[in-house]
Amino acid sequence: MTLRLRSWLPVAVVPAVVIVGVLTVPLQAGAAVDLPDKTPAQVLALIGDSNVKALSGTIEQTSELGLPALPSTGSGADASASSALELLTGSHTARVYLNGPDNIRVQVMDRLAERDLVRNASDVWMYNSKDNTALHVTLPDTTGMPRPEADGSQQTPAQLAERMLAAIDPSTAVTVGKDTRVAGRTAYELRLTPRTDETLVGEVSIAVDSETGMPLRVEVQARGQSAPAFSLAFSKLSLEAPNADLFDFTPPAGAKVEEKSLPDASAMHDKAMHDMSLTGGKMPATEDEATKLVEQLKDEKLKNGGGMLPGVSVDGTGWASVVELPAGTVPADVLADPLLAQVTESVDGGRLLSTALVNVLVTDDGRVFAGSVPAARLQTAAVGG
Repeated sequence: MTLRLRSWLPVAVVPAVVIVGVLTVPLQAGAAVDLPDKTPAQVLALIGDSNVKALSGTIEQTSELGLPALPSTGSGADASASSALELLTGSHTARVYLNGPDNIRVQVMDRLAERDLVRNASDVWMYNSKDNTALHVTLPDTTGMPRPEADGSQQTPAQLAERMLAAIDPSTAVTVGKDTRVAGRTAYELRLTPRTDETLVGEVSIAVDSETGMPLRVEVQARGQSAPAFSLAFSKLSLEAPNADLFDFTPPAGAKVEEKSLPDASAMHDKAMHDMSLTGGKMPATEDEATKLVEQLKDEKLKNGGGMLPGVSVDGTGWASVVELPAGTVPADVLADPLLAQVTESVDGGRLLSTALVNVLVTDDGRVFAGSVPAARLQTAAVGG
């Protein structure tokens, strides 16, 4: 979990997983919040101890990235690219419902349409009302599959928080800000500030529910700016279990339904067991053990001619890291999409998608470089610097 947090912090602002949101919704205007003081480690422990299993709420997303407005219509590759880039612009509202790990529903409310992601046990549905299309995936049955045994060395949330804090300290300053209120709930504010000036990120702020430890809001501020460039927050939240029928989904009449299959569960299990065998079937208990496991998995991937994303590499560390995708990773029709030309500018060696928090360089030979770094850093990486 230490490695997960270390890797998550810088990557949290990459557009693949854009973190955005809204202003705090106070319980009453001008109501001050005064919670018992906590250290950064104690707030991390609060997050680690969070165990919210059911909720209903509304999430508001806003972004101020400096991207131009996108066309609202399109077809084929144009529509697909537009849908992806739309997440980087403007504001969006989503309703979320959760009742345990197997019952999840997310409804993204577009201006004239709705997109749904619904999981009910092994059934997963993705539906877009704009073109009345649905994708249905049946998850493989993992009942009875053996799981790695715990070795009894699992730390308490407080101990884990101390390790997390120590792990992120080299690249990140962690502090506790002012107490706040989000969706009518009191919260601590955890602030993560990069220790390097080689990143576009100025600060990440996480509002942590004072009662449950669940993050209620995430805001990402660009260097040199006072207002958040990305934010994502609950505007309404109930921790009561939602009605069961919310997780039942039947495509509307006339919907075009596509069926997808996933890899066989036994094959997935065999791969997982192979990876776990490198540590004797136990999860790494220390950072040194985790680092050793990562290196072993890298060696295994190279021996077998690549892994899930062959050829992907990372240059640098922490907030200043750059991810490189080899030529051919991004489909040619996406690179040739006219929409890409609208949101990028021509630079030496390719085309640049520039935002307040992340830059993406598509080189003339089809490689892609991305990171929360200045454009010049990507261009240097592209020429092997």
